[in-house]
Amino acid sequence: MKKILKPLISVIAIGSLSLSINIDKNVLANNIANTCEYDSASKVNPDYSTMNCLLTETALIYDVPPEIVKAIAEGESGNWRHFDTNGEAIVTADNGIGIMQITNQVGYNQDRLKSDIVYNIQAGVETLDGMFKRKDLPSINGGERDVLEHWYFAIMAYNGTKPLNSPIVRATGERNTNAYQERILGIINKLELIDLKELPFSREHFQYDSNSKGNIKFSALNYEFDLPLTKSKYFFETNQKVSATTNVTFRTRPTTDSPSMGTLRKGEIVTITGPFEYEEVSTKKNHFVWYPVKRNDGTEGYVASSYLNYLASTPTPPVTPPTTGNVDVSKFADYNANQYWAEDFKWAVNIGIISGYPNVKNPSTGKYENLLKPHTNLTENQMLSILLRYFKPSELASTKANTSWYGDVNYQLATKYSLPVLGANTASKQTIAGKDITRGNFARILASMHYGKTVSQSEAIKFLRDNGLTTTKTNEEFKPNDSLTRAHTVAFFHRYEQIFKN
Repeated sequence: MKKILKPLISVIAIGSLSLSINIDKNVLANNIANTCEYDSASKVNPDYSTMNCLLTETALIYDVPPEIVKAIAEGESGNWRHFDTNGEAIVTADNGIGIMQITNQVGYNQDRLKSDIVYNIQAGVETLDGMFKRKDLPSINGGERDVLEHWYFAIMAYNGTKPLNSPIVRATGERNTNAYQERILGIINKLELIDLKELPFSREHFQYDSNSKGNIKFSALNYEFDLPLTKSKYFFETNQKVSATTNVTFRTRPTTDSPSMGTLRKGEIVTITGPFEYEEVSTKKNHFVWYPVKRNDGTEGYVASSYLNYLASTPTPPVTPPTTGNVDVSKFADYNANQYWAEDFKWAVNIGIISGYPNVKNPSTGKYENLLKPHTNLTENQMLSILLRYFKPSELASTKANTSWYGDVNYQLATKYSLPVLGANTASKQTIAGKDITRGNFARILASMHYGKTVSQSEAIKFLRDNGLTTTKTNEEFKPNDSLTRAHTVAFFHRYEQIFKN
């Protein structure tokens, strides 16, 4: 069964250039069921390969590591079961429903949580995603979504931030191996075959009364750990080079039941040749998936995702180098002439401050096509690249990097022009440079570049409003805490060009 990508999402543009993304759960559930060839009306538990698909595809749609979702489903339902032998949804004594054990979640149809596995999985993934976004829970390092250990507190909150889930037993200072999140991470170790790092918490990090029903109080809202943490294995791309984490059997097909083609040695570099695939034998319960890969001698076969790793020596640039000239933006597969950003992208691509993504998988068609990805969020470093291409193209091109880090030049110039960035050319702040930038922080940086001095967020939004760069009337309406997308960015710069340059 091949990996097929994400379903349709309805995007509505508002005058403020902010986006309201409304996911039609009916469309979403139907698309996932069709992708995984599952009959949602059957009221039977699907085979393991199909369930792997349902859990994985739903996780990917919400940009949640599938390893986390599958482990929670395992921990909550035991053996990925939703229905009992009578075709009825399994409901526990505390009213936990189905495979994701959804309990008293507002906004979900209770009957459908019981009758529809995909809807139940959606509810679980949306709940987990909401926990990851909570501001009252600690983050780990830079909080990148594709790092498995970064979901530690979101997993805890899925079950509850109660004393029984404290990472450390305060009375003894020992690790609480019975904590919910520790058990879920243990499932990833065992069934996804991934060796996660134990985060070195101490008892001072967590305040609670063992005799109280109150929540844990966290001594900090960010923990920095200098450890080689683990990225999800579900985001390798075609033609990407990866390495084997250990000596592993090279298979002819995506199953251990297929003949061996030899052994990949630990550290051997191979090339991903296509999307991952699910276990060929439907009765085999694997949490992992299989990648088709090619060895240096041209031999092609399959390796379990668990045993592949990213190459630290070849970081992927955060923004595709721009193409200038007479580019026909309408040829990009996701271009939409009816969207507010259509003319903005034409302008931005043709002056070279942004470009499309060549030969990537289109979520709507499953084909490899050229995409603009207008609704993809920008990191601070990516936004700086666009800003500097617009305001300081010659200086950006002539400045030499002092280190091998890809954001080096951007942050050299950000320092020179006193831009209020959050990232920096230091090891501790490089991860921040790779996090999504908010609309409010973008406004500050743009206005500071315009004025040649650092301005506050309120001053920056007023600058946008006073000069017609946004049609919002209040700071709240501007939604400064929302993430900045590629479409937002080109629209702001195009308006700036029209107002100040023309």
